Amino acid sequence: MTDPTDIKTRIAATIEAERGSILAIAHDLYANPEIAFQEVHAAALVADAVEAAGYVVERGVGSLPTAVRGTLVGGLGPDGPTIAVLAEYDALPGVGHGCGHDMMAASGVGAAIALAAIRDELAGRMVFLGTPAEEAGSGKAIMLDEGAFDGVDAALLFHPSDRTHTRVILLASEDVEVVFTGRESHAASDPWLGRNALDALITLFSSVGLWRQQLPPGARVHGIITHGGDAPNIIPGRTRAQWMIRARDQATYELVKTRFEALVRAAALATDCEAEVRFSGLSTAMRNNEVLARLWSANLVAAGWTDGEPVPELAGSSDMGNVSLVLPTIHPCLAMVPEGTPFHSAEVREASVSPEGDEVTLLAARLVAQTAWDLFHDPTLVAVAWAEHRAP
Repeated sequence: MTDPTDIKTRIAATIEAERGSILAIAHDLYANPEIAFQEVHAAALVADAVEAAGYVVERGVGSLPTAVRGTLVGGLGPDGPTIAVLAEYDALPGVGHGCGHDMMAASGVGAAIALAAIRDELAGRMVFLGTPAEEAGSGKAIMLDEGAFDGVDAALLFHPSDRTHTRVILLASEDVEVVFTGRESHAASDPWLGRNALDALITLFSSVGLWRQQLPPGARVHGIITHGGDAPNIIPGRTRAQWMIRARDQATYELVKTRFEALVRAAALATDCEAEVRFSGLSTAMRNNEVLARLWSANLVAAGWTDGEPVPELAGSSDMGNVSLVLPTIHPCLAMVPEGTPFHSAEVREASVSPEGDEVTLLAARLVAQTAWDLFHDPTLVAVAWAEHRAP
């Protein structure tokens, strides 16, 4: 019987041997950030890398041109688990890779390469999923709906953080576009003939600001004005804002969403404008799979790291939550910046390709591959993970 310790040592050795090529991906993405649904260069980069490792690669998956799906059958045949290694690679507008998705893409590729190196020891299928539009649009939710995750038994993806913890708290979240339509008029000679759509938008922002004192614990509502008018001497006839609504669970989210819609209607009524509200990109709360979490945590400790617990007040959102409702999933965090460092920031962007960030990228690749190996080596763990997932 194959010695699991020996295989895990081989995984670590492969990651180290491929250090240069893995980190080159992270540094390339850092230098060439692309926002949600526009990750043309990133998708090609990761697709080329996993294809070179032997995966059969689909470039463009379903309706998403920048999604990638690679498949590799184990050397012992296809009868076994199907384990998915995920990669994210969209950047933030203006900030670039201020959330470490350059690291996440490189580590996913690294894990895929390491699993390819031990394919002769495996029965089952290795799947690499390049998932676009995590920051906006919930690409994984689209991929789920279109069948890209069909047949997958477990989904593994790490996230850089300022703290290390296997289990993660994710807020339910949705993108919202709000458009107010009024009527233009001259701002000096006959402003009374206009209906000020900017007033409607400001009223909405003021209402949300007052509402925040009564928001349920963990709920967040935040937005920006993307169009406030055309000129100061024209009463704005059309304005636009982008918002995000978040909550700790789906039931609370629905309450917050209903209240937000009421505030939009109230702002329109107060300013005699019309309002349009468009919701998109729903990300759900996270369901951590304990079977997978224990495997990751054991590999983490074996690597000399200490596991911790997430801080509920510091929770964000991710479409990995959507995946976790459909199949066994983990989304563990590894510390790569000092505690208290804000994410979606220039500090994280620069740290993602620092020496410390590089080592975390390589460690993540190793831990993802080793956790996948645990499942291939003992398929009963997959059955137990599914039993936990299906339990009420």
